[in-house]
Amino acid sequence: MQWQISFDNGHQQRYLPDRHAVLTYVLAIGPKAASQRFEVFTESAPVRLADGSPGGRAFSLVEVIDLARPGEPERLRAELRELSVNPPSGSSVTPSGPAGRSVAENVSEGGS
Repeated sequence: MQWQISFDNGHQQRYLPDRHAVLTYVLAIGPKAASQRFEVFTESAPVRLADGSPGGRAFSLVEVIDLARPGEPERLRAELRELSVNPPSGSSVTPSGPAGRSVAENVSEGGS
């Protein structure tokens, strides 16, 4: 499963292999980014066209990280430490805490 982050009001996006990479990237880039708000998506079931043929990849929004939120950078660093000590065994890591609410919205990747 691949992860996607979107930031700088949707003008930037990155594809990353796992939750650890997402947190590392957000903590490294966040202070330098034009906006400290990051939307985090995970790959979901592929899109199928009406005729049943493959239509491309789809991603579901799983979290919004806002580094301007009080305590958010500390929460992410704590989660990153936990992931470093206890890496997931082949399963995806879902976000925890109030920012980790899942949404039932799929975002289709455009153009690829």
